[in-house]
Amino acid sequence: MTIASLRTPDARFDGLVDYPFEPHYVDIDAGGTQLRVHYLDERPDPADASGETVLLLHGEPTWSYLYRHVIPPLIAAGHRCVAPDLVGFGKSDKPTDRFDYTYQSHLDWLRQVVFDQLELSGVTMLCHDWGGLLGLRLLGEHPDRFRRVVVTSTSLPTGDREPSGPLSIWLQLSQRSNRFWPARSSTAARSRNSVPPSERRTTRRSRTSATCRAPGSSRC
Repeated sequence: MTIASLRTPDARFDGLVDYPFEPHYVDIDAGGTQLRVHYLDERPDPADASGETVLLLHGEPTWSYLYRHVIPPLIAAGHRCVAPDLVGFGKSDKPTDRFDYTYQSHLDWLRQVVFDQLELSGVTMLCHDWGGLLGLRLLGEHPDRFRRVVVTSTSLPTGDREPSGPLSIWLQLSQRSNRFWPARSSTAARSRNSVPPSERRTTRRSRTSATCRAPGSSRC
């Protein structure tokens, strides 16, 4: 099966504040298609190295940029920091069909990156949000690869019941909401911001009044 994907141009990442890190890439197999995955691999001076590796897994909708202020103090403490961008995020390739983004696919892709390609072992994992849903599963299946784990705002569902609470709400929104068009949204925001605040308020009142005057309206 061929997976169509997009790649964000490198120029889009130029000049990012507090993100001076050198990019690294690996190619992984996605059902016969090669996907390029980006990761950070920041290391301390060998003389200061602790021998510890910290694996930083981001959540949705961010990428390794999330850890831009976390990595420097860890490096200063002598630790190696590895922070991949999950497929579909940041500098990693982005499949165009949303049905390619299954939980199992994300898990297999991440496993290829951190174990098959980077051969990480004895790591301390920091996982946040969806990074936890993936990272904690890897921990359960490969406990010998980890020394310790830090979790933030995440969980590991057992899979024996339907999602509930915030996860259920998010799931419904992700599947049923209208397609989001960033270009259109930014254009609309610019158009609205070009209208003086006084006129914006007048427009809102006029719209409400028109609704109240509509036959059968219950919003007066």
